[in-house]
Amino acid sequence: MKYRYSALCGAILAVLATGNVLAGEPATTAQQDPAAPATQAGQKTIKNLGAIEVTATKRTTPLEKTPIAISAIGADTLDKSRVMTVQDITQMVPGLAATTEGDHGVITLTLRGIGNDSAKTEYADPEVATFVDGVYAPRAEAAASLLLDIDHVDVMRGPQGTLWGRNSTVGAINFVTTKPDLTGGFYGNAEMSAGNYNQIGTRAAVNLPISSTFALRVAVAQQQHDGYENYQNPVGQIPSVAQQQANYIASGGSAATFQPINTNLYITRGQKYGAQNQSAARVSALWQPNADFTWNLSYEYFRDRGTPSMNLMQNPRPGQEFWSALIDTAPYLDRTSSTVRSHIDWNLSDYLTLSYVAGYSKYSGKSDYDQDAGAVLPTSFSSGGIFQEDRTNSSNYRNSSQEIDLKSRGEHTIDWILGLYYAQENNNIRFDIPQMHGTELGSVNWQGSFIQPKETVKSDAVFGQATWHITDSLRFTAGARYSKDKKTNQGGVNWGWAYDPSVPQLPISTGDVPAPPAWAISQHNDGKYNKGHATWLGRLDLDVGQHGLLYASVSTGYKSGGLQDGGTPYAAETLTNYEVGSKFSFLDGHVTWNSAIYYERFKNFQLSAPITYPDGNQGLGFSNVKGTTKVFGIESELAARIGDNDRFDLVFSAIPKKKLGTLLYAGSNDYAGLPACAPASGISNCIDITGNTLAHAPSVDVTAVYEHDFRLGNGGTLTPRLSVHHESMSWLSPLNLGEGDQQKAYTRGDFTLRYEEPQDKWWVGLYVQNIANDKVRTNAARFIGNDGKFVYVSQYLAPRTYGVNLGIWF
Repeated sequence: MKYRYSALCGAILAVLATGNVLAGEPATTAQQDPAAPATQAGQKTIKNLGAIEVTATKRTTPLEKTPIAISAIGADTLDKSRVMTVQDITQMVPGLAATTEGDHGVITLTLRGIGNDSAKTEYADPEVATFVDGVYAPRAEAAASLLLDIDHVDVMRGPQGTLWGRNSTVGAINFVTTKPDLTGGFYGNAEMSAGNYNQIGTRAAVNLPISSTFALRVAVAQQQHDGYENYQNPVGQIPSVAQQQANYIASGGSAATFQPINTNLYITRGQKYGAQNQSAARVSALWQPNADFTWNLSYEYFRDRGTPSMNLMQNPRPGQEFWSALIDTAPYLDRTSSTVRSHIDWNLSDYLTLSYVAGYSKYSGKSDYDQDAGAVLPTSFSSGGIFQEDRTNSSNYRNSSQEIDLKSRGEHTIDWILGLYYAQENNNIRFDIPQMHGTELGSVNWQGSFIQPKETVKSDAVFGQATWHITDSLRFTAGARYSKDKKTNQGGVNWGWAYDPSVPQLPISTGDVPAPPAWAISQHNDGKYNKGHATWLGRLDLDVGQHGLLYASVSTGYKSGGLQDGGTPYAAETLTNYEVGSKFSFLDGHVTWNSAIYYERFKNFQLSAPITYPDGNQGLGFSNVKGTTKVFGIESELAARIGDNDRFDLVFSAIPKKKLGTLLYAGSNDYAGLPACAPASGISNCIDITGNTLAHAPSVDVTAVYEHDFRLGNGGTLTPRLSVHHESMSWLSPLNLGEGDQQKAYTRGDFTLRYEEPQDKWWVGLYVQNIANDKVRTNAARFIGNDGKFVYVSQYLAPRTYGVNLGIWF
C-alpha cells in the first residue's frame, strides 16, 4: 500500500501528477465527491493538466470547463514552494499582492489592483474574501495562520458576490483542507526542516480509519525562526550629554529640569522583530453512513508567539546595517484562535442535494510595537524625535456563520442553486498610543486610548444562480444575491490627553484607566449602520471544440459600509466587472493556457488611515473615493508538461490602467509633512489624490517556473526547481508621494532541489528563497528628520533564507 503525500502541507496526494506545477493537483474526484470510488492503494492516478477539478461554482467541475478566472494551486506546488501563509501564494496568482502591516503583524491582500491596507483594523473588511473549507474568515489576522494540511487552494478572481458571499468584492480565496479517508487505511507523513535564522519546522499528519463509515485525520505543525531585524546600539548615534543639554534648552527647557538620555531605555537584546513562532493543530472527522450523506467536521487551533515585522529605514544612517533599527519598544505578539468548521452534504434524491456549511471561531490578540521605528534621533531626552508605542492591550473577536444550499444534481437543461446565509461577529478592543517628545521620559506630545467594549456585525443574504444549457456547447448563467449588513458600536470611547499642567507627563501604561483631569473624551463612537445591497452575475460561455472554452461575463461586487471613529458612517463600495476569457488545452491535455481581459468600475472605494483632527486628537478616518475608480487588466496562465520529466509554468498579469476617482482630502499620519487641510475637510493635513494610481498594482508582473526530473540509476528522482518572479514599479500607497512611496521594479528568484528515494518512503531537499537577497518593500511611511528632510521607512519581504528539509511517508 503506497501513497504519496505533500509532506510540507500534510496534504495527501493519491499520486503526484507528473506535469502540473502551479496548478498542482487539487483533490481527486473521490475526495470531492463522497459517492465516487476511492483511489485504490498503490494505484497511480495520472491526470492531464486539463483534468484538474475546482469547486468555484459550488459544484465539482473541471478547471478548463469552469468559466471563471481561477487559479488552482495543488498540494504538490504548495509543498515545493514552501507556502506557509497567504502571502506566499501571491507569485502563483496573476494580479495578487500581499502586504504586511505594522503593529498587528497582519497580511492584507490586493487583487486586480483593488485592496485595502485598513483591513488590519477591527473596523474594516477586506476586498478579497478568505475562506477555509467554504467557511468565511472575516479577520485579517486569520491570513497569517499556518496553512496546515492543505489539499488545494482555489483563487477566484473577479467579483464572487453571488455564490461566495460578503466582501468578495474583487475575488475570493478558498483553502481546502485534506479530509479523512475511509478506504486508504492507516497512513501519514512527517517533515522536519532547518535553516538560517535558526529556522526550525516540523509538520505531521496521520489518517485514522475508525470504521467503514467513520475516519479521523490529525495534523500538527510548528514553525519558528529568529527575527530578521537586529537591534542598533544607541551609543555613538545620540548626541553627547553637552549637546543634549544645549538642544533641550534651545527647545524651551531649563538647565534645572535637564536629564541625559537614559540609554537603558533602548532594546539591544532579546527576541527581535520579524520572528516567527507559530503552532497549529487540526482534528478532522468524516462520517459517511451511506453514499448519499457525508459530514466533515473539524476543530483547528492556532497560536502565534512570534513578533511583528519592523519598519526599517530605506536609507540607514551611516555605520548602521540595513536589517536593523534603533528600538525603544520591545516587540510582543500573542495571538490565539480556535475554529470549528462543519460541512454536510445530503443527496435528497437523484435530482436534489442539500448542503449545510457552518463555522465558529474565537480569536484573541495582544501586541506591542515600536511605531516610531527609531527613524528620527532624539536631540535630548525631551526633544527631537518622537517616541511612539502602538499597543493593543486586548482584542477579542467571536464570529459564526451558517449557509444552507439547495441545488440540482446531475445533468439537466437548467442547473440551479439556491442559498441562505447568516453571519455574526462580536468584537472588543483596547488600543493605546503614547507619544512622547524625544524619549519615553520626555513630555507628552499626544497620547490616546481607544476603547471599544462592544462592536457587532450581522449579515444576512439570500442568493440563487442558474445555468441554462442552450445547446450542448452554449450556456447562459444568471445569478443574484441580496445582502444586508448591520453594524453597531456600543460604548466606544476615544480618550485624548488633556494637557493638564498638574498631571505628571507619563506615557499611559496597560494598567491605566483613562479619566479626567489627565484625559478627556475626544470622541464617542456609538453608532449604527444598517443597509443592504444586491449583486448579480450574467455570463455566456461557449465550448470551442473539445478542448477550448470562451466566456464573457458582467458581475458586480459589494463591500458593506460601516462606522468609523466618532460613530460616523462611511458608505458601501461597489464594483462592476466586465470580463472576457478563454481556456484551452493542447497536446492531449499536456499544455493548458487560460487568459482573461477585464475592466472594473469601482465606486465609493473605501480608504482609511490614522489621521489628526483640527483639535490635535488622532483617530482612524475613512474616506470614500467619489466618482469612478477604473481598472483595466490582462492576465494569463500557461502550464506545460513536456515529456515525462519537464514542467514549465508562466503566470502573467498586466494592469496598464488603475486610476482612482475623486478624493480631495486624503490624509494619513503615516506620512508626515502633508499640507495643511481646509477646515471643511475635518482633518488637519491632507492632499488631493484624485486620479492617482492604485497601490500594490504593478503594471506588469510575471512568474516563470521550470523543473526537471533526473531519473537516477537506483530508481530515485532528483528534481531541481527554479522560480523567477518579476514586477514593474508599484506604488505603496494611493498618496503617490514619490520614490520613497514606491517599490521599484525587481526580479526575485527561488530555488529548490529535492531527492525522492525509489520506494517512496522518504525524501530530502534543500531550498534557497530570495536568491539575490533583494530588498522588496511592502509598505511605506515617512517622518520629518532633524534636518527637516523626509525619512522614509518600509516593511520588507524576508531576506535570503535557505535550509534543508526531510520528509517521510508511512
